[in-house]
Amino acid sequence: MAGLTAVPGIRIGHATDADARTGCTVLLGPFRGACEVRGLATGTRELEVLSPLHLATQVDALLLTGGSAFGLAAAHGVVQWLEERGAGFDTGVARVPIVPAAVIFDLGVGRVDRRPDAAMGRAACDAAGTGDVAEGAVGAGTGATVGKLRGMAGAMPGGIGSWSIHGPEYVVGALAVVNALGDVLDAHGHILAGARDETGRLLDSAALLRAGAVSGELEQLAVRPGANTTLAVVATDAPLTRTALQALARAAGVALARRISPVHTPYDGDIVFALSTAPEGRELSPPFLLALGALATHALEGAIERAVVR
Repeated sequence: MAGLTAVPGIRIGHATDADARTGCTVLLGPFRGACEVRGLATGTRELEVLSPLHLATQVDALLLTGGSAFGLAAAHGVVQWLEERGAGFDTGVARVPIVPAAVIFDLGVGRVDRRPDAAMGRAACDAAGTGDVAEGAVGAGTGATVGKLRGMAGAMPGGIGSWSIHGPEYVVGALAVVNALGDVLDAHGHILAGARDETGRLLDSAALLRAGAVSGELEQLAVRPGANTTLAVVATDAPLTRTALQALARAAGVALARRISPVHTPYDGDIVFALSTAPEGRELSPPFLLALGALATHALEGAIERAVVR
């Protein structure tokens, strides 16, 4: 199962610093893109190029990285790598590679003094290919954790997961970097990974929040601002316009609500990206977009689960 690379026209590469517990992941295009920002603690670069109103009609790569805002430096290496290969938006005097990026916060897991940089961004590009997507504690998911409502001592490993679905006409793939405050659930609502007590028993983070709100003991929860985020990508070879991609990102975001609890908190910087590798064609019908959204949601649910199931 190739995961997101099952979508023709996408190459994925990881760069991992296992000692520092951080890394980055690059998706190489080009492709059209859009995004839906769902969290309140985002760290991003060039996100506005994904607006349907932006002059640049496509992006050359998408970078997902650890290291919080420091990790955005890895995008410079991706830009250099693409420039050397003649990619980018033609300004008439130079080609400028368009590389939006988004981060997770993993500074409290490994070495705080070593974050993804330009060299790591280049290494991820060098490693990019169309084979099966490596999952788990690799690339941007190296230092990811989930279930942090009672602090890092009770958290569990997060990571990267990927999944794809082949429809009758088009392929839909998904990738998720899961570094959530909340718990990760399976399709039946059972907790796969999340907050644990001192004995290692899984707790229910949403239930803890409800109980704390009733008892007035919310201050006892060990929540750290800015330390959580799920970065999600859905992609297809269907010829979607940028406006349709915006709708696809919004629809696919339902997967986060189904599989992460609680989600989109004030402490998470959740973002859903939607990409199309096909030449832009005719406007697709609303029923088709509805079906494509259902496929993307299902693929993203699978990717979120695979990020924590080893």
